[in-house]
Amino acid sequence: MTLLLTLPAALPLTFAVLALLLHKSRPAQRCLALAGATGLLIAAILLILTVISHGIQATQFGNWPAPFGISFVADHLSSALVLISAILGLACLAYSIAEIDQQRVSSGFFPLVLVLLGSVNGAFLTGDLFNLYVWFELILITSFVLLTLGNERAQTKGALPYVALHLFASAIFLSAVGAIYGVTGTLNMAELARRAGTPEMASALTPGAILLLCALGTKAAVFPLFFWLPESYPTPPVSVSAIFAGLLTKVGIYALMRVFTLIFIHDTDYTHGILLIVSGITMLTGVLGAAAQNEFRRILSFHIISQIGYMIMGLALFTPLALAGALFFIIHNIIVKSNLFLISGAAYRLRGSFELNRLGGLYRSHPALSGLFLVSAFSLAGLPPLTGFWGKLLLAKAGFDSGQYLIIATSLTVSLLTLFSMLKIWLQAFWKPVPPDAGHLLRNEHPPLYGYLIPITGLTVLTMSLGLFPNSLIAFASRTGAELLDPSAYIQAVLPQGGFR
Repeated sequence: MTLLLTLPAALPLTFAVLALLLHKSRPAQRCLALAGATGLLIAAILLILTVISHGIQATQFGNWPAPFGISFVADHLSSALVLISAILGLACLAYSIAEIDQQRVSSGFFPLVLVLLGSVNGAFLTGDLFNLYVWFELILITSFVLLTLGNERAQTKGALPYVALHLFASAIFLSAVGAIYGVTGTLNMAELARRAGTPEMASALTPGAILLLCALGTKAAVFPLFFWLPESYPTPPVSVSAIFAGLLTKVGIYALMRVFTLIFIHDTDYTHGILLIVSGITMLTGVLGAAAQNEFRRILSFHIISQIGYMIMGLALFTPLALAGALFFIIHNIIVKSNLFLISGAAYRLRGSFELNRLGGLYRSHPALSGLFLVSAFSLAGLPPLTGFWGKLLLAKAGFDSGQYLIIATSLTVSLLTLFSMLKIWLQAFWKPVPPDAGHLLRNEHPPLYGYLIPITGLTVLTMSLGLFPNSLIAFASRTGAELLDPSAYIQAVLPQGGFR
């Protein structure tokens, strides 16, 4: 079991080292990247099947029992996110083979992506707060290099707010870790959950909870600490933007869900009340920012912020149905949002610009690409029967059951504005004729798009399948919600002997 739990982090890191050793051979790097991503997908499938069949899995490293050793834990939440990250990683790496230039390949693009995937999965699986911090730092370092790889001026400009805010968040994160350790004497999350059961300890942990909320909220791009995202994500190559859009903020969301369902659950009127307010404002500010943009990737970047609000809403409502809706929505958003970024790259390949006023005519020249866009766009807006509809329906029902009508009204308003933004892209980029003054940007009407369309089509088929046949995912998400709301199984899996006192 130790091997199966470590493979999602260890496999990509191992293949990254092999790719670095063969850095002079670009074909070898591509083959190793695809092999590593495929191996990760197989390991992720085996892991989630094991969790479904046998329950939460945990292992300790270094021959030290928990909470003294380093714990890796896979429950329904973490195993699902490991699987979806593996799917996305394989799709984006396949897309990058057609997109990434030779200079970036020579500079280590493929090893960096593999390290990023391994780091993300390490964050999903770790059972220790300090090691969560370490994985976050490795994600930050790797993503910063990917963000600036190519040394273009726009990339450097976008990297400055990204690094500044994330270093600020890391400092707060480390301060929170120190404060929590000073109060409890442990950083193992299962042991923290066990020890936080007393009223005195729960009260003492509240400052640490607020610090973690600020740190993880910054990394998840919630209001008001989100402005780094729309400045950064539109600047690197599209395959990098797609990985960032799908995974990076979701690691912050995952960490918030983990600590605010496992550890900080004894003053939910205060902590989760703050989260509910933050979720509503995050939704509104993100979607309004998107409505004001006229550049394909900037619109999508602001929508990342808006959709984060829905995920925080599920956590804040703190019911089994709400947490199930949050997981369903996370899976939906990872697939759809990344796919929309990949589609924007195909549009750039055809027209040479991301500016909507420079695009046009794609519906006539490339109807297949247009159809793929509509599926993802309508899913993002929440139209039935696609995945976005089911995620928002679960969250809306949870809100009704909890009597939180204001957040429901906010979420429905945001859905309408999201549809407006998607229609704006459709009308400008796909439906209207090519602008007369954009003739110098018009590229060959029929350049090869196979390397772009294969991963885009794969993610679209997955979106449609989960939307048309949602029952299995809803059942899985419901089981996850119940598991998160009752952390006893998680604690027992990590601390079968009851921990220490």
